[in-house]
Amino acid sequence: MTRREPITTLETAYICHFEPEPEGGYTVTCPALPPVVSYGENLEEARANVREAIELVLEVFRDAHQAIPPADHDLQSPIDELVPVQLARI
Repeated sequence: MTRREPITTLETAYICHFEPEPEGGYTVTCPALPPVVSYGENLEEARANVREAIELVLEVFRDAHQAIPPADHDLQSPIDELVPVQLARI
């Protein structure tokens, strides 16, 4: 006999847009969750902050008995990221 545990967490993923700001840092939005807008001084901080913002919005939806938006399934989509380089002068 196997013991069944209730599912207590939901793992999902949403595509987010990281917009570099002229003064530095990144503003992050999530098209599937319009209330989510976050910021970070670098990509690592921006990722952590948007993850927390998404979790908070999903908690609000859950507590208000609103439907949780479906996850983004195309997680293999390309990521556009500016890569700065330096080239020595000849």
